Amino acid sequence: MQRLVAYFEQLSPHSLALLPGVYAAKARFKDPFNEVQGLAAIEGIFSHMFSALHAPRFVVRERVLQGAQCFLTWEFRFRFKTYSAESEQCILGASHIVFGADGLVVLHRDYWDAAEELYEKLPGVGALMRWLKRRANR
Repeated sequence: MQRLVAYFEQLSPHSLALLPGVYAAKARFKDPFNEVQGLAAIEGIFSHMFSALHAPRFVVRERVLQGAQCFLTWEFRFRFKTYSAESEQCILGASHIVFGADGLVVLHRDYWDAAEELYEKLPGVGALMRWLKRRANR
């Protein structure tokens, strides 16, 4: 778990080459936008993150390890390249991780609320999402 947390907190385009030392060859990854399997596909998700956003980084807040399973809570901090590029954004989320017998990640599933944490911050779509949220809470 310590190695995984350190890897995520220091994740950079250059550290993607170290992915085979963290994830198993046939690892599965799922988040609100992606569901992939294999190192190349997982690396592709992280590569896209670096090309689409300014200064993306993870800050792990809490960690729980029980047997081969790990649960992390984190902040994902970044700046949009095209919208409000000067202001840092923060998405709060959690990851469920399962390690194989060799200590490599075999399953990584991220949980976060795309509507609240992302869509509400976008122009146009954000106003609609906030309006829908107000209507649903009446």
